[in-house]
Amino acid sequence: MASTSLSAGAPPTETEEGTAAVTVPDAEGAVADGAAADGLSLRETFTAFRGHVRPHWREIAVAAVLLVGSGVLGLLQPLAVEDVLTAYGQGRDVAPDLLRLVALVLVAAGALAVGDFLLLRAAERVVLAGRQGLVRHILRLPMGAMRRQAPGDLLARAAGDTSLLRQIVTQTLVQALTGLVMIIGTLVMMAIVDVELLLVTVGVVLLLGFVVGVIMPRIRRAALSAQQSVGEMGATLERALSAFTTVKASGAEDVEARRVDAAARDAYDEGVVLARWGSVAGTTAGLAIQIAFLVVLGVGGARVSSGAISVATLTAFLLYVLYLAQPVMSLTNVGTYFQAARAAVQRLSEVTRLPTEPVDSTDSFTYGGKASPPGAASLAFENITFTHSGRTTPALNGFSLDIPAGGLTAFVGPSGAGKTTALSLIERFYDPDLGRILFDGGDLRDWNLRELRAGIGYVEQDAPVMAGSLRDNLAYAAPAATDEDLCHVLAVTRLLPLLERLGGDLDAAIDHHGTSLSGGERQRVAIARALLRRPRLLLLDEATSQLDAVNEAALREVIEELSRRTTVLVVAHRLSTVRSADRIAVLQDGALRAVGTHTELLRDDILYAELASHQLLG
Repeated sequence: MASTSLSAGAPPTETEEGTAAVTVPDAEGAVADGAAADGLSLRETFTAFRGHVRPHWREIAVAAVLLVGSGVLGLLQPLAVEDVLTAYGQGRDVAPDLLRLVALVLVAAGALAVGDFLLLRAAERVVLAGRQGLVRHILRLPMGAMRRQAPGDLLARAAGDTSLLRQIVTQTLVQALTGLVMIIGTLVMMAIVDVELLLVTVGVVLLLGFVVGVIMPRIRRAALSAQQSVGEMGATLERALSAFTTVKASGAEDVEARRVDAAARDAYDEGVVLARWGSVAGTTAGLAIQIAFLVVLGVGGARVSSGAISVATLTAFLLYVLYLAQPVMSLTNVGTYFQAARAAVQRLSEVTRLPTEPVDSTDSFTYGGKASPPGAASLAFENITFTHSGRTTPALNGFSLDIPAGGLTAFVGPSGAGKTTALSLIERFYDPDLGRILFDGGDLRDWNLRELRAGIGYVEQDAPVMAGSLRDNLAYAAPAATDEDLCHVLAVTRLLPLLERLGGDLDAAIDHHGTSLSGGERQRVAIARALLRRPRLLLLDEATSQLDAVNEAALREVIEELSRRTTVLVVAHRLSTVRSADRIAVLQDGALRAVGTHTELLRDDILYAELASHQLLG
């Protein structure tokens, strides 16, 4: 194919292209930013609470009944104490009244113990379900939306913010219910004992309760800031850990430690602010009860002196004032915990409101077959234009290319030409702005997403190896693979020496991030993992970049053999990798510049000839 002229201007580097690929489309970004900026209204907060609690409402309801029942039995205890005191004063037998008091105490304690256990167990189930749902949602995010998030902050939300869901059940819902019932019940019993003393008590409590109400919005703001600062600290630490080798090589341990220290200090400061306002609220509530007790003691003493009430009546009423302390403090705590839980739900909602990839009904991929037809797949790019979010220059611009089923096709070109972006579009990590990509003649958008990816093997440029065993890494996408299958791909990718080094044990452990393997071994493990799926289309993004000459030559033979029965598409900078390709596509500035064999392009395309003269090493 005839080549076009070499255009001027320095394109972005391949690293820049990779960086561009991690940004999120505008629609996804708007959702994320909007969630963070707008927050949740009170109605939306209660809707979110209900969504977390609804699956466990029966157990929570039983616990609430037991706890309320325990409280009601407690309300009867001051009256029983009054009966005991009256019996002593009148010289009657106190045994029946004492037995009744003891029975009330024991039954109330038993109901409290069982109710607390059921409530705490339900709360743990709410936390478990919240974590599971959040993680599933995160793993379903589109590539762009996921890459836009800070992993450390996501970890903080999944581990820390979800734990605050426990407070929704224990300190918010049930405490609010039991506290309210107990306050109403206590006031009723106070009214039975003495109405005048009741009015004195209510007046004092309402006055200081108004002060608590003014404090609550400040507690919410402080709780949200505290949780956000913890997420920011996690993101700062994750930044340092993800570049640990660079940190060590640069002697930047102290620099990163100061960054994390600053983030930790911010989290501490926000936590102190939250503690301050929470302490003020709790102290105010406690002060209200103490002042009410003293006022009732003064007024009640005067009424005893005047003969309006008896000492036993005053004692019973003072017991009710003390009994009122627990539900009042509970409701104060409810307000504090509610604000913290509301902040947590808002942060969780900022993630769960992000749109996810479609969840289809196809079962997970199993080794040895899929619903899609067997054999190599064909591929066609039809006038593809795609611009990464935050960029003005398209990564691909009017790109068209037909790739027949079978054979080896290589993408070459300057850094930033759009090669890696093209592979990302094939996997539907992103969708093109214009044009369409055909897989076996069908538009990628019409394919079942899981089935589409099950037919594609993808080896990315920085091949990840995860903590776990060698078997875990190889059979990651093909869990039903047998030992024979695993050994076969190890032999194909020249990894049998690695297996021998591990004592011939497929279940031998591999360190986190594959640090116990060489760079070449990590790449070959990723290639073996892709081959184990028996893909109909194999995508290799600089998959041989970290291999020595011997292993690269061996792997080239494997790729060439695979290309006889499947479609292989490779992005490469090395001349040795592409010179035997059936077709080589030269990309420049996001467009197709030329297509041909190595010999044809050396003769017809200036850019390819220049790249080849430098061994295609960009």
